Amino acid sequence: MKFDLHTHHFRCGHADGTIRDYVEAAVSAGLQAIGISDHTPYFGEKAEQAFPAIAMGKSEIANYVEEVLQLKKEYAGKIDVLLGIESDYFPEHFETYRKVLSNYPFDYIIGSVHSVGGVSIFNKNRWKKLNDKQQIEVKEEYYRLIQDSARSGLFQFLGHIDAMKGNYPAFSDIPAERMMDETLQVIAEHGVAIEINTSGKTKLSGGWYPSDSILERACHFGVDVTFGSDAHKPSRVADELNQVAARLKEIGFKEWVYFKNKEKISVPL
Repeated sequence: MKFDLHTHHFRCGHADGTIRDYVEAAVSAGLQAIGISDHTPYFGEKAEQAFPAIAMGKSEIANYVEEVLQLKKEYAGKIDVLLGIESDYFPEHFETYRKVLSNYPFDYIIGSVHSVGGVSIFNKNRWKKLNDKQQIEVKEEYYRLIQDSARSGLFQFLGHIDAMKGNYPAFSDIPAERMMDETLQVIAEHGVAIEINTSGKTKLSGGWYPSDSILERACHFGVDVTFGSDAHKPSRVADELNQVAARLKEIGFKEWVYFKNKEKISVPL
């Protein structure tokens, strides 16, 4: 079965195309399921739309959900349109996010850490002037947040778990193997999946999130995996899907998962 669970569209302010454009791209790519998963509004901020170039406004989420549900009906029998959303994980605002998101019939919620210490994980300037010890501390805090997101019970899978390397490739070389293994064990113990996200190719790091070395350890610890292109334009829907499936088989995975009505569905690779 072919699917892509991570896509964005114009509402987030930094992606191109309508939701229908992504559904049509998925049909053209021969997918059986397409997940729509735009960024959550910033529910912890007072403003209606605190960051227009990053996420939709709070009042827009109802329109987003309604549009996906309409397309789900329209394309029934042709492709399974899944209602997802990518939620930031902010511990201080977690209960607000949980309460708001519980009002909608999501097939799945992606939990993604996009900020550490109030700074974007993609901000390469954050690493300037940090010594080795401080770099390790930042990396370990990133994985502590990912562990907490796995324990939260809100998310079906976690987004791009080594994306902090995106604009700072040297992140991968910061020693934190013990923390990485601990994180994967927490993820496995709580039955949360991780995605193989092919959008890393659009960043300085290149390649996928997470790296092969992390995927090998994830396989060892019994972590479930899923696929997401993290497409911000329709042409990237299902990008490198077949290559990812082949690599997962080489690593030792036998199946991957997708989600419907928040139920995990395993399918052979």
